[in-house]
Amino acid sequence: MYKGVTFKTKKITICSLVGISLTTLLLSGCSGNQSNKTSIATPSPNADSIQSTATPQAAKVINKTDEQPSAVYYELFVRSFYDSDGDGIGDLKGITQKLDYLNDGNPETTTDLGIGGIWLMPINPSPSYHGYDVTDYRAINPDYGTIEDMQELIKEAHKRGIKIIMDLVVNHTSKEHPWFVDSAKNSDSKYRDWYVWAEDQGRPANGASAAGGGSAWHSILGSHYLGGFWEGMPDLNFDNAEVRTEMKDIGKFWLEQGVDGFRLDAAKHIYEDLLSDKSEATTAKNVSWWQEFRKAMNEVNPEAFIVGEVWENSAVTVGAYLDQAFNSSFNFGLAETLVNSVKTEKDSGTAFTLERTYKLYSKISDNQFTDATFLTNHDQNRVMSQLDNNPNHAKMAAALLLTLPGNPFIYYGEEIGMRGVKPDEGLREPMRWSAADQGEGQTTWEAGRNNAGAINVDVESQLNDSGSMLERYRELIALRNEIPALRDGGIRDYASGNPGVMAYERLTTQDQVLVVHNLTGEEQTIVLQPNVEGFSYSKILKTIAVKSILNSDQLTLPPYSTAIVE
Repeated sequence: MYKGVTFKTKKITICSLVGISLTTLLLSGCSGNQSNKTSIATPSPNADSIQSTATPQAAKVINKTDEQPSAVYYELFVRSFYDSDGDGIGDLKGITQKLDYLNDGNPETTTDLGIGGIWLMPINPSPSYHGYDVTDYRAINPDYGTIEDMQELIKEAHKRGIKIIMDLVVNHTSKEHPWFVDSAKNSDSKYRDWYVWAEDQGRPANGASAAGGGSAWHSILGSHYLGGFWEGMPDLNFDNAEVRTEMKDIGKFWLEQGVDGFRLDAAKHIYEDLLSDKSEATTAKNVSWWQEFRKAMNEVNPEAFIVGEVWENSAVTVGAYLDQAFNSSFNFGLAETLVNSVKTEKDSGTAFTLERTYKLYSKISDNQFTDATFLTNHDQNRVMSQLDNNPNHAKMAAALLLTLPGNPFIYYGEEIGMRGVKPDEGLREPMRWSAADQGEGQTTWEAGRNNAGAINVDVESQLNDSGSMLERYRELIALRNEIPALRDGGIRDYASGNPGVMAYERLTTQDQVLVVHNLTGEEQTIVLQPNVEGFSYSKILKTIAVKSILNSDQLTLPPYSTAIVE
């Protein structure tokens, strides 16, 4: 069951969030780490915890914690994933054929990734390869298959315990959508007011786009329309009640087909059209629309999982959308921090920041939110490329992502170390199933230049390699699924006292573990101190990479390794 689907009636205004969020602004105030190799690890003070004078052998006492029941999601570009019919383009039947690679439904096996959800990038008809300019919201892109193929994918995924969420792009349509074509041709069209025309609204056709900074206005047949992302993507007018009703009906349609929820593209741009629109009032208007959308989706499936793309580092702005609108919002700031931490081999104070940010989000959502964490996605240079093709750093990034709270999202190919740099096509190259460029199921729509000639960067080469990137991802996901505190727990900072070691506690109301990462290429030793409740961690539960050693209260971690201590 997803958190965040039974919403309370409490309301918090955007302005009131400012006061609540002051602690979240202490992003660089993490506990001072010492530079010595043998360090004393201490739990960070927590105002909501009771300091205890218990002995190191005190029984486990867990104060109230905001749990985040979670599943690991896999972001998948259909065009690049698996080709079932030999036309070089990935399709829905291809995904169905490869479900056992993602999760075979048997928790006893170790040959699958073990993910619990799939995010499908746009699957609607579109004139563009990427699909973010839709021409028919109730149909499947014919390159990908049919509605029946989609229903079969959903059925087979559900058999294996996999949820399916799909990209829903409602901020704008394609310039080739029949609505826009009619709207542009005829000022008396029933669809004219479905878009934003400068002349009709008496607005000047100028101003920089909030989405990209270029001009937001484009001309056609003597009029100017709003298109914040690109002239091929005209923005819809959500001040028009008919537009809002249509988009709610489209969401309901897909839930009725069996989809488990949505990833909402460009969620903050519904009303944030121009750079001059960036304000608390505009955010409040956006939130109000998404609350309206959420309420409508609840009529079909109250447990639908809705995650929004709100590309912001401001906890106040992101948090606003968690009030009766989204279950989750992608944590872009965290993604940047994690990649930087493993690249520099230094603790970034991640747990310190998350603990305080989550308190804000819990208050806004009435403890109903779940974070949406990731390393990179389809709009960013792939993590392996950002990390200069360093496999040790990439494996540590995976270890951080998969031991933190929330629903972690893995971008397809990340688990085998695929590379990719902009332009965007380079970030969305064909999934590599074997070393052969023309192997079974291999898509060929794009040349795959970033991964051309890469040795062992394919599934076949890594399947039975215990040291591979794929095996590391499988091991980490299995560990997360096995340990309740890792899968569903909240987080509490635990200062390692060592700049090269990141540590944090993961807690449910019943269980707690200490996660310790050695981010460096050298062995590190830290001294474990009792946590804020007086409980001492005294036993290594699991290790990743090379075995760690716990001798009394001294924990020794080999290079680039992780220990889970209970």
